[in-house]
Amino acid sequence: MKVILADDIRGLGNRGETVTVKPGYARNFLFPQGIAWEANDANVRRLSEEKKKYDEKTLREKGVAEEVARKIEGATVVISKKAGDEDQLYGSVTASEIADALAAKGIEVDRRRVELAEPIRRLGSHTVHVRFHRDVVATLNVEVQASNASSGPA
Repeated sequence: MKVILADDIRGLGNRGETVTVKPGYARNFLFPQGIAWEANDANVRRLSEEKKKYDEKTLREKGVAEEVARKIEGATVVISKKAGDEDQLYGSVTASEIADALAAKGIEVDRRRVELAEPIRRLGSHTVHVRFHRDVVATLNVEVQASNASSGPA
């Protein structure tokens, strides 16, 4: 089934593209969410009318995203976690913890914007990408240190 995307969908396409998807995916997910329309002449005209407003909005959002990305580009956040032998962490550093560490520095970032290629499970310095916009990605250094806090009185 051919559909026109009303929004950017990672792994499928960008706004305005006509893509082929399975009918069930379109009917049960894309159409109810309002992120795609059936590919017909009326919807093509509708999309071209909305394109100008969308382009202006995207340009504004990209400007804001670039401003925030400049603030954190190359910055370092320090996270303390319990660690065992050979610098191995108990658990892992999550995107939420990185977002909270940035918030403590005064930079609000949604945890879903933090992209971890793989879970951080070792002490040391790690590079993390934060995607603010389709075209704007900032690089952040995460320094994971062992916490010296004891678990309490025995």
